Amino acid sequence: MKLALLGSGRMGREVERLAHAGDHEIVVSLDSQTNPGGDALRDAIADADVVVDFTRPEAALRNIEDIARAGLPMVVGTTGWYDEIDKVREIVRAQGTGLVWAANFSIGAQALLRLVEHAAKFLDRFEEYDPYVVEHHHRGKRDTPSGTGLRLAEKIIASMSRKDQSLAGNPDGRIPPRAVHVASVRAGEAFGQHKVGFDAAAESIELTHTARSREGFARGALYAAQWIRQRTGVF
Repeated sequence: MKLALLGSGRMGREVERLAHAGDHEIVVSLDSQTNPGGDALRDAIADADVVVDFTRPEAALRNIEDIARAGLPMVVGTTGWYDEIDKVREIVRAQGTGLVWAANFSIGAQALLRLVEHAAKFLDRFEEYDPYVVEHHHRGKRDTPSGTGLRLAEKIIASMSRKDQSLAGNPDGRIPPRAVHVASVRAGEAFGQHKVGFDAAAESIELTHTARSREGFARGALYAAQWIRQRTGVF
């Protein structure tokens, strides 16, 4: 593929490394300082097959609009913009292009999301099993809780009739019985660990995904870039 990369942080550099290793061509790589936006950005990415975005939440919507107007499919690994998802769907539909987004592009993390969904549906009938989410990332991570932690809570809520809200951070006193607690740890250099538990008096069930490097996220993003090339819509 011919790829345009937006974002030169840790994830952007890892995507670029694996892209070169996989014989893909990087036609342009831009960070927040060198991304001109508007017509200039559309000109810069014109020769790409797919655009991969790992930038910042405040830049995501503008980038999506510019890429869609260029008629190019895109992979968006930036988090923190999801309250704009309806607007993004309309932009992508109007331009007839494609976008695939994820809070976590790791294949293992995506498997965890599906496993949690099945477990929550099965355990919904057994009220003694109380679900929770714990996520651990490196000290420098910008968002808390992680996008993946919130997605895991959303899967639980969608799959359990007795849960209808998530509660992040340290609560002041007891949490509501219908809430799923999402706890965050920021320490050290952890690439990312997400644990979902279902705790009961007699036993506890835990499903855990641990990232050993950023390579898994980057491989998933490149897989998504290949997949979205011939598709339209938001996935």
